[in-house]
Amino acid sequence: MKTDIQIAQETPMYPIGQIARSAGIPEDKLEYYGRYKAKLDLSILKENRENGKLVLVTAITPTPAGEGKTTTTVGLADALHCLGKKVMVALREPSLGPVFGVKGGAAGGGYAQVVPMEDINLHFTGDFHAIGAANNLLAAMIDNHIYQGNELGIDPRRVTWRRCVDMNDRQLRFVIDGLGGKNNGVPREDGYDITVASEVMAVLCLADDLSDLKARLARIIIGYTYDDEPVTAGQLHAEGAMTALLKDAMKPNLVQTLEHTPAIVHGGPFANIAHGCNSVTATRMAMKLSDITITEAGFGADLGAEKFLDIKCRVAGLKPDAVVMVATIRALKMHGGVRKDALGEENLEALEAGLPNLLRHVENMTKVYGLPCVVAINRFPADTEAELNLVEERCRALGVNCVLSEVWAKGGEGGLDLAHEVLRLIEEPNDFRFSYDTHTTIRKKLRTLAQKVYRASDVEFTAEAKRQMKRLTELGFEDLPICVAKTQYSFSDNPKLLGAPDDFILTVRSVRVSAGAGFLIALTGEIMTMPGLPKIPAAESIDVDEEGRIVGLF
Repeated sequence: MKTDIQIAQETPMYPIGQIARSAGIPEDKLEYYGRYKAKLDLSILKENRENGKLVLVTAITPTPAGEGKTTTTVGLADALHCLGKKVMVALREPSLGPVFGVKGGAAGGGYAQVVPMEDINLHFTGDFHAIGAANNLLAAMIDNHIYQGNELGIDPRRVTWRRCVDMNDRQLRFVIDGLGGKNNGVPREDGYDITVASEVMAVLCLADDLSDLKARLARIIIGYTYDDEPVTAGQLHAEGAMTALLKDAMKPNLVQTLEHTPAIVHGGPFANIAHGCNSVTATRMAMKLSDITITEAGFGADLGAEKFLDIKCRVAGLKPDAVVMVATIRALKMHGGVRKDALGEENLEALEAGLPNLLRHVENMTKVYGLPCVVAINRFPADTEAELNLVEERCRALGVNCVLSEVWAKGGEGGLDLAHEVLRLIEEPNDFRFSYDTHTTIRKKLRTLAQKVYRASDVEFTAEAKRQMKRLTELGFEDLPICVAKTQYSFSDNPKLLGAPDDFILTVRSVRVSAGAGFLIALTGEIMTMPGLPKIPAAESIDVDEEGRIVGLF
């Protein structure tokens, strides 16, 4: 069996100018990054073009068995392309952390990939490096301000801005820097986040244009004074230089699928510690350039889809036309208690036990958010007819159709049934709404979200979280939407609670503000903003052969 990277390397690509022409993008709107990549000029967003339909692809709670959300997203777009539709994909950029950690790649799989997959999975067009540089420039200016006399009265013990690096490195979670004597800075406790958790990433992905980007960067709170007053990047006069570093990174990236469907890949905040969606500019641009945009949100629907709908759609004024919920029989059996090494055996009892996870996600999309939904079963060879029929019956009882997807093995041809169902759904009326009203207390917003989407019985706040909510309310941030940082492996804040738990307490241990991004972050459970590598990281299998070809990317 061929690997994803072998399939990608053996499939000829079209020059990116040809892909651009097929999407109606004129030559003067392209900035070439080699033969197969280009950045798109932001002026496209100002053109008088009618927006196309928007389809969100999301998934059940992830398991080690895999779900195939990006693969389904790409395959669905290719299937619509096969049917003669003017379609475009809008995806996030992969982070180097998971590429070298667990995933080994995040550009789809099999015959449903975006290419050039090696470039996309590694340095791509340098966006993440620019984001990291802007983040760390601000960090350097903070410590330099303190060193040079601290005119603003920043309390070094209350600097909240952390440095970042786009790598899983647990060793950097907590550090002490500024050591070595007076000339080397002021000693203080510090730490690193992974780049995709940086507020700069969130700001870039939610900004409308360069002016909005600069204004958002200026609003970033970097810490507090000795008098407990917030200090912003604007007070340090950092926003101009940060915008200069991000000027090109702000422009979305154009690539293609294996079947030459145009794809925009831009931005990449994690959904378990950030808002988990590609950039607003990328989604808007795709909608301007196509009749149907297929986009995705990270991890399970309780994380990525919830944040896409409650944060991104609220901020950008977007309204999705349909939702695709991706699941696999294998993953559902894991939610029903089956070990990974036994997933190839038919087990209707375990499948029945795991199905509530899928059904809850579907119910959230249809009843909480009021959106038309279809379930896409990413088919594996070991799936039996009895298992597939059981899933179809349970979905039909909720009023949604269940369609088999075989895009991994067959590309767009394997997604034609799914494409036809999506075409039907996007013409249906929907009653899209948010899961909570922002104009209420922070505590009430969190409780509403936890009870309506996660189905928690209640929310418990630590003493620190209560103190932080009180201060954030005093500072005027109470009306911002909520970005919950929690484990991706469960509806709850406990990764061991699989399936669809409902008798649990969600514990909020900290609440902080991302004033530039425009949301509050609630940290739950033991979630970390800097992941670590697994015992055997994917990096051990990645190599370059004598001809310069990368191998080992999944």
